[in-house]
Amino acid sequence: MKWIVMLTMPLLAPGTAGAAGARDRFGGWPDVRGKATGYFHTEQIAGVWWLITPEGNAFFSKGVNNVSYAADFAPALGYAPYGRVTQAKYGSAGKWAAAVADRLRGWGFNSVGSWSSQEMQTQQMPYVVIANMAASAGANWQHGELADVFAPRFDAALRQQAEKVCAPHAGDPFLLGYFTDNELRWGADWRSKKTLLDEFLARPADAPGRQAALALMRARYATVEALNAALGTQLKSLDELATLTALPTGNRGVQELQEAFQREYARHYFQGCREAILAADPNHLLLGCRFAGYAPAPVVEAMGPYVDVVSFNNYDPLPPKAKLASLAATTGKPVALTEFSFKAQDAGLPNSHGAGRPVATQQDRADRFDAYLSALAKMPFVVGFHWFEYADEPAEGRFDGENSNYGLVNLKDEPWQILVERMTRVNAGLETLHQAAAR
Repeated sequence: MKWIVMLTMPLLAPGTAGAAGARDRFGGWPDVRGKATGYFHTEQIAGVWWLITPEGNAFFSKGVNNVSYAADFAPALGYAPYGRVTQAKYGSAGKWAAAVADRLRGWGFNSVGSWSSQEMQTQQMPYVVIANMAASAGANWQHGELADVFAPRFDAALRQQAEKVCAPHAGDPFLLGYFTDNELRWGADWRSKKTLLDEFLARPADAPGRQAALALMRARYATVEALNAALGTQLKSLDELATLTALPTGNRGVQELQEAFQREYARHYFQGCREAILAADPNHLLLGCRFAGYAPAPVVEAMGPYVDVVSFNNYDPLPPKAKLASLAATTGKPVALTEFSFKAQDAGLPNSHGAGRPVATQQDRADRFDAYLSALAKMPFVVGFHWFEYADEPAEGRFDGENSNYGLVNLKDEPWQILVERMTRVNAGLETLHQAAAR
C-alpha cells in the first residue's frame, strides 16, 4: 500500500525558533558558536567537529541529493517522467525550486546536495558543487576509467575546469564547498580488477603514468637483484624495466609497490585539485572525492593535507562507524556521509537496480533513517549527511538502469508521508545529539 499525502505541518524557516532552536539565515545553530568568516568553514569545538556558517554558527549538514526539476531521464520512455509532472504543475524550474526549498526546510533539511538543479542554488539554502576535476581530464566514474594525473595536461585540465566551474561561485556565501569528483576508482573494484599500478604499467611506453610507475620502482630498488627478490621478477638488468608491462600476483612486495604507487597517484590528484580550485576560488571548502563505499589506506593517507572534509558514500543499514572514524583519524579532518538511502517494496517500483537491499514498507524506510541518523549524529567527527535522492527513479530505469524508490517524493511529486514526517522529527534534534557526541 502507498502512503502518499501532502504534509500540512508548518515550515521551520531559517531565523525562526523550532524544536532544535533558532537558526541563522544559513540554517546555522547559534547554541554552538565558532568564528564568523563570511564563508562556510570547519571547526572542532569541545571535541566535536562542525561546519560553521558564514555568521559563525554551528551547522550540521542535512542534505538531499539530486534535487532536480526534471529528475531522471528514462531512455526506454524517451523522457523524464518526473520532469513532465513538474513542468505541468509548476510551469518553470524557478517556481518549482522555490516550492521545493520550502518543502525541504519544512522537513528539517538545510542543504542541497549533489546533482541538483542550478535553480536550487538561488534559494538561500546552502548547496554543494561537484567540480568533476579528474572527469575533465579523462576519468569516468561509471566505467572506472582513470585520468593520468602525472601528465602535464592533467594539471592544465584542472586549472581550466576550476576556472569554469568554481570561479563563478567564489563570492557566494551559500556555497558549502566542492566535491572534487564523484566515486573515482582507486584500484581493483566492481569496475575493473586492475590495481592502479597494473593499469599504468599496461599503458604505452611514453604514457606519463607508466613512466611514473617505472621511476618509483627504480627509486625503491637500487639493484636488479633487490627488485627481483622483492617482486618475484626475473629481469637481467634495471634497463629491462622498459619492457615490463605486468607484475606477478600474490606477492607481498608487489602489494607494497602497488600501495606506494596508489599513494603517489592520490597525492598528485588531491594536491593538483586543491591548487587549481583555490586559485579560482579561495573562499570555499574542499569536500573530498565522494568515496564509493571504500577508501584505500594509501589514498586516505595522501589526501589529508589537501581536503577540508572527507566525503564517503555508504548503503549499509547502519553507518560504518569504524571506517568513518578511521578516515577522520588518518586525515585529521571531519567526515561527511554524502550518499545513503533506503528503498521499499511497497512503492510499486522494481527496486532491482541500485545500491542497498529494499525493505518492505515506507515505515521500514522511516525506521532505518531514524536508526542511521541517530547513530551518525553521535559521531563527533561527522559534520553531516546527504540523502539520495529527492524524487524516485523511473520504473523503466534511468541512464544506468537504476529503478528504485530512493525518493522523498514519488514521480507524481507527492511526498512519502510516513518517511518525511519521521525525517522532520529526526532532523530537528540532530544538532543537540551531535553536540553531546563528545560525551
